[in-house]
Amino acid sequence: MATSSTAYARNSKPLTERKQPKIVKNISKIEPKKLGLGLVAGCCLALLTYISLAKLFSIYSPVFDVSRLSTSNLSPSISNSSSSPNFPQQNAISNETVKLKETEEDPVLDIPELKETNKVQETAPEDENNGKEAPKGKTESKIACDENGKDEGFPYARPIVCEMTGDLRISPKEKSVFLVSSSQQSTVFDQNGEKKVRPYARKDDFLLPSVVEVTVKSVKPESDVPKCTKKYNVPAVIFSVAGYTGNFFHDMSDVLIPLFLTTSHFKGEVQYFITNYKPWWVHRYQPLLSKLSNYDVINFDEDEEVHCFPHGFLGLIRDRDLIIYPNPTRNPRNYSMVNFTKFLRDSLSLKRDQPIILGESPKKKPKMLIISRSGTRKLLNQKEVVAMAEELGFEVIIKEASPDQLQSFAESVNNCDVLLAVHGAGITNEIFLPTEAVMVQIVPWGKMDWMATNFYGQPARDMKLRYVEYYIDKDESTLIEKYPSDHLVFTDPMAIHAQGWGQLADIIMKQDVKVNLTRFRPSLLQALDLLQE
Repeated sequence: MATSSTAYARNSKPLTERKQPKIVKNISKIEPKKLGLGLVAGCCLALLTYISLAKLFSIYSPVFDVSRLSTSNLSPSISNSSSSPNFPQQNAISNETVKLKETEEDPVLDIPELKETNKVQETAPEDENNGKEAPKGKTESKIACDENGKDEGFPYARPIVCEMTGDLRISPKEKSVFLVSSSQQSTVFDQNGEKKVRPYARKDDFLLPSVVEVTVKSVKPESDVPKCTKKYNVPAVIFSVAGYTGNFFHDMSDVLIPLFLTTSHFKGEVQYFITNYKPWWVHRYQPLLSKLSNYDVINFDEDEEVHCFPHGFLGLIRDRDLIIYPNPTRNPRNYSMVNFTKFLRDSLSLKRDQPIILGESPKKKPKMLIISRSGTRKLLNQKEVVAMAEELGFEVIIKEASPDQLQSFAESVNNCDVLLAVHGAGITNEIFLPTEAVMVQIVPWGKMDWMATNFYGQPARDMKLRYVEYYIDKDESTLIEKYPSDHLVFTDPMAIHAQGWGQLADIIMKQDVKVNLTRFRPSLLQALDLLQE
């Protein structure tokens, strides 16, 4: 019988020198046949034990997906391997994980943090360039309204203008703009979450009731918000052409100049909505509207869509009449009337940017356009004035202003070097004169200097025109034929001004003039001198 196995061989004392253990003694008494059977049985038992342990290790081995799935969706505070570089990318629960939960009821998948993480992913906002709606509860819209429109020394207050950003939904049918926001701005909205605006760019208590009122409504994302039928990635502007429009002075002062001031920096990428829509008005000024906006105007009074925008204005930003001054809030881009007149020349393809310079072309005569009036404030001795102007060297043209002939009349004004007119809306056509041309205003009797200067004189200077004022004497007015010499119109004209526009219009504004040629001649000579500079 062999004394040892090679597998356990080592340097040791001979068996004869050592005491034999009891088990060896007992084994030595076992018969060789029984011993062989026991060894075979022991080997089988060892093999079965090994197989069982190997299976156990395979289930919990980190190379299997099962154990990895059980830890990959845990938050850093829960996961056993939060420092793994792949952790941030393993946010979504895979289909395989869900199947395992159904069969094994893995408690890891019931962690609230995981449900919240995937909920956010499912409702994450789409790329705004795709024009898709933002998810409920995630939109924060803003509104700011300018309600402090008075200027020192200027009696006409500007109307309210509101600028909005965020989720704007314009519903003309409901005469409303829905501003979707999770928080209401109490400083702008009333207790009902509304702001009502009449978007005409002149605050006038007489005319504003006739302007369509538009309501901005602050609504929560989870409320019954109108669904968008059309979506835009340009700003919207809602304004009215009610009020005094149709009068050329007010068309410019109350609509077109404010529209330029509010939207010209968008370079055509803006959508207009017009309330109190007048087809003839839109047609008349289509060349200017199409220069400011690349899109057809929408009739706010009849449209039934729900238009959604990221940015918009309700009302128009305005300055004084025919005036644009620098202002950090109303005019942060420092536009001027020079910019506006250039815009007009570009829109109407008017060719002249500069008047004639006397002396450079001896054979050319400076052109004078006299605006004739058929109603009040007519120039009664117009023929004599024309004769005197021609004697001084002018080429004279006489025309009556007509806004219905915008293009042709603008071209006539632009072709002239001097514009002459009695105070009235016709002088608004000075906006078409080339820069540095001359404007001559004949100012009627009745302390009209403030109106003459603020409505036409200062605007002319701001347009870089040369400006001449001629104030008539009471003897040059037809008022002397209507009222006695002791009437307020002669003794205290400002008392009539104080009675309001109605009295002013009925008395002072209804006069005609017959200028004293001797007194008036220096004004024409001054116009000639200015053309030599």
